Formats: sequence, structure tokens, C-alpha cells
Amino acid sequence: KVAQGDWLRLHVAVTFSHLLRPSFRFMATSAPLLGDKKKGGHSKASIFYGADEYLQELKKKYEHDHEIAALKNLLPGEGDPNAAGVAASQDKMLKVEKNNENRSLKTNRLFPTANKPDPMPQNLAFLFTKITPEQMIYMWNVLTAIFVTQVLMILGYCAALATFPEHWWTCTLCFGIPFSYIAIQQIYIDHDVMHGATFPVYDFQKFLTHPFADFFSLPWEEFVLEHNRHHASTVDLLIQGEFGWDPEEFHYALQQWAGPFSTNWYKYILTVPWIPVIHFFGLNDTGSLFALEWWMHFPDEGAGGKCNKDFWSKWVPRRMKHNGFVLSLWACVWLLGTYPLGRPLSEGWRFMFTVSFFARVGFSLAWMFITNFTHSLPWNEFLAQDPGRTWPILHNVMALVLGGKHRWNEMLFHDVHHAFPNAVGTLSQRGRFHGWEKVHDAAAEV
Repeated sequence: KVAQGDWLRLHVAVTFSHLLRPSFRFMATSAPLLGDKKKGGHSKASIFYGADEYLQELKKKYEHDHEIAALKNLLPGEGDPNAAGVAASQDKMLKVEKNNENRSLKTNRLFPTANKPDPMPQNLAFLFTKITPEQMIYMWNVLTAIFVTQVLMILGYCAALATFPEHWWTCTLCFGIPFSYIAIQQIYIDHDVMHGATFPVYDFQKFLTHPFADFFSLPWEEFVLEHNRHHASTVDLLIQGEFGWDPEEFHYALQQWAGPFSTNWYKYILTVPWIPVIHFFGLNDTGSLFALEWWMHFPDEGAGGKCNKDFWSKWVPRRMKHNGFVLSLWACVWLLGTYPLGRPLSEGWRFMFTVSFFARVGFSLAWMFITNFTHSLPWNEFLAQDPGRTWPILHNVMALVLGGKHRWNEMLFHDVHHAFPNAVGTLSQRGRFHGWEKVHDAAAEV
């Protein structure tokens, strides 16, 4: 028998040795990153948690978090097969708002039907093939590795300041710029697992998805819920909230309130500059202001205006546990800025605010690309000039900014992502396992 602590140490060791294998160092390859595994066994990607066991747990979690299942099954394209047995909900926040003729109450447009290739060409089949359990587990391992890296970077920053106190700017920039960069990577992997491996392999992993984004935020399950609410409401990239309330509508209002950008650009000078400001202060999916906005809308009130039956038993405990972890983490960062640096306890905020500043820069940049950039009128007008999305210089520059061409594909083909949020998932996720170029060409054909 092996003690529980030994199991945990073994899992961490296996995870990192798995991530550092030569075949995993390069995310964009021409062949699938993870090959087919025999069912029933424990692969290297899941030495503790077999692939079959993970799928069984996934279905159980969808039954418990039926709200997530209900929303995912309403999305265009097709529902999530792991959530197929969950019934639809009648709660306002968990359904698409349309009339008896299947038309939007806002635009009177029919709910769009995703144009999935039929018959399916062989060269496109991989794009619509559900990712394997091994791939799901692998992505959660990457997400865990990113959190561990963030913690080690903060510890390293503290050690550098303690060793070289006279070189504050050098130490801070050498820490801050990479820390912002890895925050961008964390949002992309969050988005990837959200659309392909919704629930973590181990429960503790759900606390690691975005703890450094703000001083309090949405727990993972509500993060997933609000994002799927966005997909259920906004099927067309440029018609926000067409089929119900979209929690990101305020962002779109700032960049689209005056109509076509080409003839109204001077009006947007008044509002567009505020977009990075509101992101920085937490009005994005992983921020504190966004959490407050979501909590004002969810869960729906019960019958007769009473409190929702799950509010105190399900949602409040989750919010307290998640934010208890987040606050304890920031308390540790505060303490690192005190005695290790020769400062009193009252001055820990100096170190903590510096760490938070660079974290907010990274998370803000990531969400501006995913939320604002992809849904903007100028960008979609630009894409319309070349449906093939063939700009090699732009690809190379933006791949450097975002961490790879597979991530830039998400910006190029966000319309495909919204058409098939379950069937295809994210383009960056597909690029992890099939290579950016193969995914690029297939998405362009779709």
C-alpha cells in the first residue's frame, strides 16, 4: 500500500516527466500529439486516473452540474455527448430566448443551424472528432504545470529582490514580462479545457485555473457557465445577445455602439480606450467586477420570487471555497513581500501589488484578444477581404505575441468556434494535437 502523500508526489513527478518528454516539447506538429490508447488501461498521460474512469466521472459531474450540461446542449452544432442524458432547463439563464417559431426575440432571426460538412470529407473529419480522454487529461496537466510555474516565478522574484535590492527595476521587469506572458497562456488553456475537458481530473485542479487573475473571481464551474451563456446568446460574432443576455455585452457596446467603424471611427475614440482599463480592473471572465456582474444574474430566483433552492447549498459554498483559496494565495504573496525582503508586515502590499499588476496585464491582454478583438467590426471586415486568412507576416507576429500559431488560429477562425463550440471546440485546442497548419487549412475550408 502506498501512502496518500506518496501518491501525490508520484503524480506530480509523472506529470512533469510526461510534459518534458521530447515528443511533447513542440505543440504544433503534423501528427496528433497523443496517439490512440487501448481502452481500459492506464496510459502515461493518466497513470493514476484511467481514461475510462475519467469519462465515467465526467458524466457524473455533468449530472451534478446539470446547469452546465443544459447550456452546452443548447449550443449550435451539436451538444456535448458526455452531457447527453441531462434534461433541458426552464431557468431563464439556462435557456435560449426565442419564440415558438424558433426566432430571436431581439432580431426575429431563426436560430442558426451550423453548416457542418455532410458528407464529411476525410481531410476535415479530425476537426469534428471528439478529443480523447488522454488529450483531456493532458490539457489539465498543462494547466497545472502553468500554475506551478507561476508560483515558482513569484518565489524567484522574491529571492531576486532579496539578493539584489538595489536592482529593483531589473528584477521586476525580468519577472513581470514573462509573468504577464504566462498569464496569456493560462487563459488559452482555460478556454481549451472549457470546450473539451470541462471538468478537471482531480478536484483540486479547478482551483488552479485563474487564481492570480484578481483578488476574487468566479469559481471554475461558474466560469464555465457564464462562458457557455455567452455562446448560447451570441451565435453570430457581430450580433451580441441575440438569443438572451450575454454577460459580455458591455464590452461589445464600447466598441460597436456607433455602427460601422469606417464611417464612425471618431465616435469610438470616446469609448474604445476604456476597454483595456475595464479589463485591468477586473471586468473580464476571470476578474472581480465580472464576478459581481454574474452573481447579480445567477442563479435565477425560485418560484414566487423565493431564493433559488441551490443558492445556499451549492453556489455559496463553491464561491467561498474558491475565493478562500484565492485570498490565501494572495496572503502568501503579501507575506513574501515582508520579512524575506526586510520589510514590516504593513508593507507587504508593495510586493503583492507588483505581482498583481503584471498578472492583470497578461490576463487583460488575453481577454481583449478573445473577447474584444475577435468580435470587433474592423477585424471581421478585414477577414472578409480574404476568406483564406493568408497573411504570413501577420501570422508570425501574432504567434509570437500569443504563444504559437495554433493560438492565433483562434483569432482567425473565431466564427468557426462559435458555429461549433462543442463539435470543434477551440481552434487552439485542435492545434495542440494536430498542428496549426492542418487546423488552419481545415477551418478555412469549413
